[in-house]
Amino acid sequence: YKKLRGDEPATTDIGTRYELTLTKKSGSWELASIKSQNTGPVAVNEPLAAKANVVKDDGNQYPQGTPAATKYPAPSKPKVKTGGAYDYAAMAKYAEKYWSSYNPAYRKFNGAGGDCTNFVSQALKAGGWKNAPGTTSDYRNWWYDGAQQTDSWVGANEWSWFTLSNERATNLANVYQADVGDIVQVDFNKDGSKDHSMIVTYRSGAGMPYVTYHSTNTYRKSLASLVASYPDAVYYAYRT
Repeated sequence: YKKLRGDEPATTDIGTRYELTLTKKSGSWELASIKSQNTGPVAVNEPLAAKANVVKDDGNQYPQGTPAATKYPAPSKPKVKTGGAYDYAAMAKYAEKYWSSYNPAYRKFNGAGGDCTNFVSQALKAGGWKNAPGTTSDYRNWWYDGAQQTDSWVGANEWSWFTLSNERATNLANVYQADVGDIVQVDFNKDGSKDHSMIVTYRSGAGMPYVTYHSTNTYRKSLASLVASYPDAVYYAYRT
């Protein structure tokens, strides 16, 4: 990527898989077809409790949030990073410390649907988010202990329901407005269910957010490269 201001990270990454079909013609090989094998990052963590609809209906609809635009550049929406309730630098520092070497104080959910939202919750906790006690299946609660955790701690949809209903964050109109400590979620197949959660750990002087996440473990991926890889997905951005 061309450096616009000079303060962007030295590297970023984008990964993709293709199936190539080659045909031998006149003693040489020619490319006959190319087909993408990508279905999105392995990042979904949807607790069984949510899928079974065991959460009692409280008479209110789950707050789904508002999809964010993906047009770059985005309208200015500056974020006040100091003097508030949360330490956004601590969130980013935590995420960039444990993006590949997992914190042993927490369980990993890679084999149980994905670790992305668990990782985001850890970073938010490191930056000052407080527990919301209660039963594990009620999306209005949010906590983790050594034996169990709420669905909202590990589930992408439940996290968004908790966050919006408890006013821990607000929706951003455009993903490129996201700043350090903000969260981006993706619905890859546009079925109304959020599949992936990421935290912004860096924003360049040109206004490009870089996201860090688990499942697959990724450090400072430019949001532009993610949107380019999945242009038909639905994106959500949250100002924490």
